Amino acid sequence: MAGPKDEFPFSFAELNTFLATCDEGSMSAAARRLGVSQPAVSIALNELEGRLGTKLVDRSVRPLALTPAGSLLRQRASALLSEARLIAPEMREVDRGRLPLLRIGVIDSLARSLSGALARVASEMADEVAVQAGLTAGHASNLLTRKLDVMIGLDDLADVADLERWPILSEPYVLALSPGLDAPETLDDLRALAESAVFVRYSARSSTGVDIDRHLRRLGLNFVRKLEFDTPYGVLTPLSERPSFAITTPICLIESGAKAEDIVAAPLPGPKFSRSVTLVAHPDRRRRAPKLLADAARAALRETVPGRLEKIAPGLKDAVAIAGE
Repeated sequence: MAGPKDEFPFSFAELNTFLATCDEGSMSAAARRLGVSQPAVSIALNELEGRLGTKLVDRSVRPLALTPAGSLLRQRASALLSEARLIAPEMREVDRGRLPLLRIGVIDSLARSLSGALARVASEMADEVAVQAGLTAGHASNLLTRKLDVMIGLDDLADVADLERWPILSEPYVLALSPGLDAPETLDDLRALAESAVFVRYSARSSTGVDIDRHLRRLGLNFVRKLEFDTPYGVLTPLSERPSFAITTPICLIESGAKAEDIVAAPLPGPKFSRSVTLVAHPDRRRRAPKLLADAARAALRETVPGRLEKIAPGLKDAVAIAGE
């Protein structure tokens, strides 16, 4: 039965039951996780669907499948409960001026360069710090659902209001080749290279891979798909093992751990294109955490990037433009 007009059509307990069912794939597994009976889970879902006026799960398949409405509720409920769980800890910490938990997502290609510096600065602001390396898309989703507080990646989420954004760096895409391969000077040379050597790709799961594929399509280049990886280490390792090449960035060269004898870096023929890395965060105006973390990231990069690039690819020593320089 519907309640007063200002009454919410759900309780936190029902949302928690719904999310447990989504995560576990069945009502029986959700019941075990929550320590209740299966009928209790079924009743909670039925009542939630009744008040919302729509089906949330398809009970005819195993594991349970979400309807479009269920998928939307899962996203919104996850964000709502994550936010609600922070209320009590933050209220307890407000007088101390510290966060109970600070969760930071860092793009894979900057994990080695930034994780330590970010953890040191974050530890001064929070009792518990979690730094997670991964793909930008995953971090962006987790930021929007409040599973992360801060992310450093290639998507600045420009279409989302009420987020802080701090530029970190910009860098060009370049070629990395196996030793012994001639660096192409024109697009025709690049086509010829792709016929004699393996093109190693960043996968389309990564924002870098999406950018590179889009650029190649604009140039009318369609290289044979043989090898692709999510991470810089995966993309650049084959270059020391077989005649191959990749489109990458100076920061990715550093992250891969490549040595000067393993790869040759060269300019990418044709129109130049680059990528930008941004710190995006939920506002924290009292503690200024996003700004402090952005400052720490830039400082760490200024201190380490030129020297590391000089060892791997001296011609790229000054290629990375760190914000604020």
